[in-house]
Amino acid sequence: MTPLLEVTNLKVVRGGRVVVDIPHLSIAPGEVLAVVGPNGSGKSSLLHALALLHPASFGSYRWEGRQVALPQEALALRRQMGVVFQESLLLAGTVLQNVELGLRLRGVPAVRRRQIAMEMLEQLRIPHLANRSSRQLSGGEAQRVSIARALATSPRLLYLDEPMASLDVLARSHLLKDLRRILTASGTAAFFVTHDFTEIPPLADRVAVLAEGKMLQIGTPAEVFNAPATPLVRDLVQVAHDLVSTLNPRGRQEAE
Repeated sequence: MTPLLEVTNLKVVRGGRVVVDIPHLSIAPGEVLAVVGPNGSGKSSLLHALALLHPASFGSYRWEGRQVALPQEALALRRQMGVVFQESLLLAGTVLQNVELGLRLRGVPAVRRRQIAMEMLEQLRIPHLANRSSRQLSGGEAQRVSIARALATSPRLLYLDEPMASLDVLARSHLLKDLRRILTASGTAAFFVTHDFTEIPPLADRVAVLAEGKMLQIGTPAEVFNAPATPLVRDLVQVAHDLVSTLNPRGRQEAE
């Protein structure tokens, strides 16, 4: 299968220092690829580079097998992507107006964009918030609105930069499940950045572990979880191992 996105020799330089150095990375159509690593590992810089939001150098940047001319084609390609940041970054106005924003900027007629926006709010279980001010939302509600806004434009690839970081454990669990359901139903690929390995199994098909801008390991969550390739990878997954062992040691043994 031809990857949706494939890059080689990706480098991000900040202040004269290489903060991301990835020889090869690909995302398949409909795949959810998670990237995990400690603070300062370059996760967000990698996301911003792939999403063409900040300068980076590429040996090659291919979209559906075609070499993309950068920066000339960056704007056109970004229209096929969506981005959700850790902060919700909602504008003043109602929830519905925020979700309609990308559609309005693309010239979608008012009736159609309202229909699409309401459908996205339904899928994220928040249609009752449509007429509420964006300034009157909880953290979990605001992040659901941000995701609805990003998905309303039907992106081929959705970037998620630690979107669960400010949510409580219950809100996080529910949102991960809903997001997985929506991505699977729509066939949307996603690149999901997190520092918490426990967020990965409910959402991701593969996981890449990043440290000091370099890829230490990539594989399915089970492969990385059960066979960490380096001491740092082992440390990152140890908390999740301990949690599973504490809550259900017999279930863990069966899974292994």
